[in-house]
Amino acid sequence: MTRPDTPRDEWSVRSGDLLGEGATAKATVDEHGIVTQWNEAARGLLGYRPAEIVGRPAAELLHDSSSARAEVPAALGSPSPPARLNGRVTLLRRDGSTVELGLLAHRRTSSAGAPEWLIVSAVPRAGDTARDEELMRRAFLEGPCTMAVYDTGLRLRWANRDLERVLGLEQEEMRGLRIPEILPGPESESAERTMRRALETGEGQRLELATPMPDRHRPLAWSAVVAPLLDDEGRTAAVMLSAHDTTAQLTARQRLTLLNEASVRIGSTLDIDRSAQELADVAVPALADFVTVDLLPAVHDGGEPRPGPPGSHVLLRRVACRSVFAGCPEAVLEPGQVAAYPDFSPPAECLKAERAMLNRVTDPAVARWADEAPERAAMIRRFGLHSTMAVPMRARGTTLGVATFSRHRRPEPFEQDDLLLAEEMTARAAVCVDNARRYTHERHTALALQRSLLPRTLPPSAAVEVASSYRPADSRSGVGGDWFDVIRLSGARVALVVGDVVGHGVRASAAMGWLRTAVRTLADVDLAPDELLTHLDDLINHLSDETENDNDDADSAEAVGVTNAQVGATCLYAVYDPVSRRCSLARAGHPPPVLVTPDGTAALLDLPSGPPLGLGSLPFETVELELPEGSLLALYTDGLIESRGQDVDKAIDTLRLTLARPAASLDGLCRAVLTKLLPGHPTDDIALLLARTRGLDADSVATWELPDDPAVVARARQEAAERLTAWGLEEAAFTMEVVVGELVTNAIRHATPPIRLRLIHDRALICEVSDGSATAPHLRRARAFDEGGRGLLLVAQLTESWGTRQTATGKTIWAELSVPAV
Repeated sequence: MTRPDTPRDEWSVRSGDLLGEGATAKATVDEHGIVTQWNEAARGLLGYRPAEIVGRPAAELLHDSSSARAEVPAALGSPSPPARLNGRVTLLRRDGSTVELGLLAHRRTSSAGAPEWLIVSAVPRAGDTARDEELMRRAFLEGPCTMAVYDTGLRLRWANRDLERVLGLEQEEMRGLRIPEILPGPESESAERTMRRALETGEGQRLELATPMPDRHRPLAWSAVVAPLLDDEGRTAAVMLSAHDTTAQLTARQRLTLLNEASVRIGSTLDIDRSAQELADVAVPALADFVTVDLLPAVHDGGEPRPGPPGSHVLLRRVACRSVFAGCPEAVLEPGQVAAYPDFSPPAECLKAERAMLNRVTDPAVARWADEAPERAAMIRRFGLHSTMAVPMRARGTTLGVATFSRHRRPEPFEQDDLLLAEEMTARAAVCVDNARRYTHERHTALALQRSLLPRTLPPSAAVEVASSYRPADSRSGVGGDWFDVIRLSGARVALVVGDVVGHGVRASAAMGWLRTAVRTLADVDLAPDELLTHLDDLINHLSDETENDNDDADSAEAVGVTNAQVGATCLYAVYDPVSRRCSLARAGHPPPVLVTPDGTAALLDLPSGPPLGLGSLPFETVELELPEGSLLALYTDGLIESRGQDVDKAIDTLRLTLARPAASLDGLCRAVLTKLLPGHPTDDIALLLARTRGLDADSVATWELPDDPAVVARARQEAAERLTAWGLEEAAFTMEVVVGELVTNAIRHATPPIRLRLIHDRALICEVSDGSATAPHLRRARAFDEGGRGLLLVAQLTESWGTRQTATGKTIWAELSVPAV
């Protein structure tokens, strides 16, 4: 037998003490109350051998006086029996004597699939009292949480080793002292008041507090419970304080809160300086005492930074700063000033390495930087900066600048978790700054965009294979206003556009650039072809009226070439869906397209003509048809078939025959068409756009019809994750689960059935949620205590793009994630 005071390393542990079956009596009883298993410990307890008891009703073991004789059959016969039964029962031994035992019965499923009960009871063992008492003492002293016992005078009597470790004091050094005497401060006085309430009321108390600790930079957060300890007569004889260190959890919550605040506050406008300042404002004082944001001069001007790593000295322009002190006295540069940073300085070094860097001011690089910049050295000495983080601002693969975070008031240095938080905040700010930069660039080049002619390259699409050709008119006629475009739409769809502006020269080209921009803008709203042409017609009429009536600004109207007498155009707009393989088309006075089916049949599509744009007369009409995969659509302007000296009908026949002939590639087919139909000196611009349709495999599309029930959200998330796993996109599963959860929840809360979830995997991973409501959602800024309002903001942050489109039965909200293409 082991003495209670035996040293820990002398305690013997026998294998039988760990997993010995002899210490527990076990039996199993089927759903009819028949014993099906009986172990040796049960035999030793009641005397029955397994052969004598297996197959008999378990109720025969119950003494007549036991209340279980009525309770057990009732529980077994219940239509919904409990998962567990427990209590003390009187059992009959084999020799006729009785024994009272505590039994625990678990309802479970047997290996054969039938319900059964597992009944267990510990076999009493003698001589364990002293060992149990020693284990209880060791559990208190060596337990993983911080514990102490205080007498009725609230003076410490016992402290476990974790409390000794936290306070850095031995129990004998603290015995007889009150909490405020051991750890002075208002937090200790608050804890003592809570302990006094426990003494007076005899009820347990809870408290949350943060206490500064000796030799620690930051306070420790605690979640504590104060429990009264009663004597044998039921009087409160002492109180126990049990506390858990929740510093890590509190810090994590604070960082998540700060990150969420950054998501809401940064990027409120499309202004570069404002977006940078919002980053600094969010970070001070929650993360740092002093923050600066410096951008490359080209970025601040709205341009593109020079490719490649920076040179030996990096030029940066200060655009924002924030300090815990009014007026940012730590700043060496004023906003707008440009300074050269040597290559060994933290800002330049992090830009060259393209990664965030954490430094102490005693580091050699920082010390050298301070020595070679006396004004910065003076600032470091004056304010006592001791820790810095330099984080490059990068968005969409482009380096924009650097954000620097510094501490001088807070004594604790930055840690790796702080660096991760700064990187995340800076990354979000960088996207906003880049958006603002792009907007600034677009604004500066608006006139150039109006005068743009054609897209240099067509975007790749899983929906169609495209090829194009543009031939300007001869120099005598001047460049016209023909254009074509391929626009990627949500849901893996694609829009095909061909148009022709009336007239030639600079004015026609400028009007063409304006119309092309308008079409792309309207296409982004996901309008049906006839609706898009109607809106485009209205825009032309409104602009014509404004320029006609604006006599004071005649020069500007002349510059863009959009006077009432000259604005007019034809247009053909088509939308192809590779999932349904259906194509919707509408035209405004434009030549009809040619369709070549996979069997080689080529014919003009019979589409209602509609009036040219700018007349505002008859409505437009959409025609929808199903295209076999591999069909060829040819969209063109009238210059291809209405050249001088050529019959239009004959030209159309030539076009159909040429398109029907096999070709090695679409580019080669374009060249063949132009060779057959173009004269030597065309008098009109010619635009030709060929598109061969593709279809998405059924395995690339998953659709679920969802009930209008909040409980379906979890299932939708799970099924979406399983589908991504089947597609080999496990890394995107978590993000897609969040997106699916937010969009489906919004549809259930704010829309009407039917609700449908669809996932599409092509060049991007697309999530679509459709419902029966025509009300479009919008982002809004949720207040701190709002229970909702952050769903779409979260979707916007997690995805590459998102939006909404109207359907015949309601609307569809979609979001795209960048993933490897099919």
